[in-house]
Amino acid sequence: MVESDKKMLKAFLNLHQCLSALATVSLYYQNLILTNKQNIMSTKWNVDPTHSEITFKVRHMMISNVKGEFKDFNVEMESEDDTFKNAKVTAKIDTASISTNNTDRDTHLKSADFFNAEANPVITFETDSLNDDITGNLTMNGVTKPINLDVDFGGTNVDPWGQTKAGFSFEGKINRKDFGLNWNTALETGGVMVSDEVKIAGELQFVKA
Repeated sequence: MVESDKKMLKAFLNLHQCLSALATVSLYYQNLILTNKQNIMSTKWNVDPTHSEITFKVRHMMISNVKGEFKDFNVEMESEDDTFKNAKVTAKIDTASISTNNTDRDTHLKSADFFNAEANPVITFETDSLNDDITGNLTMNGVTKPINLDVDFGGTNVDPWGQTKAGFSFEGKINRKDFGLNWNTALETGGVMVSDEVKIAGELQFVKA
């Protein structure tokens, strides 16, 4: 083998070693980044239904409010840290669990005039940013629209059984007709039976998984 060939072979071997080293380093950092991402999103929180509620109220005959609640729901949250600023929240509500403390009215609300619970059994809300003022997608009656909610973070604490808890309050307003809840009837004296605006609110207490 001539001298020039030896030099070329040596250069090739050195290049191969360098490329192998770079590939090893690159793979290491890819795995490190993936591990860090998994660790960042590893904090999960599940709603404590015994200390949580989702409620609403609507004007009736333009003179008073009728209040109601959804009795069956599940809310899950994933958070990077205990500030919850970039938390991802997913809520699922059983439409048929609506309750206004009146059987006839609840039956009407579950019908096609309002929530159409048989065709749309689940109401969902999703957001990936939990701040004082959040925007998320609400899906109800087969319609998905963004809504805004005011959120108050009450803090975290540990209960007597060693469970870490986090508490939130929220409130907002929606137009029910935006979601196809269109039923109404006019009053002889003017106005309508049910207002378009619905105020929603809730208290959510989460348990750290």
